[in-house]
Amino acid sequence: MKDADIISMLRIESDEFRKIEEDHRQLDKDLDEMNKKKYLTPDEEVEKKRMQKQKLQYKDRMAQLIREHSKSNN
Repeated sequence: MKDADIISMLRIESDEFRKIEEDHRQLDKDLDEMNKKKYLTPDEEVEKKRMQKQKLQYKDRMAQLIREHSKSNN
């Protein structure tokens, strides 16, 4: 089964995957908005770094869920 097929299935079957994917997408939008600013305050820089780390954690967790689903269906 391809990753795209697994992702489609997880979107239907896994509340956790849907929530993480939604949060990841929102962080992406928020970071895009932040990147449009010419200058960031020190607090905004800290927040940007926090958001980037959180986004990576979400991406890692989604990849882990995909791997687990792939292994369990082999």
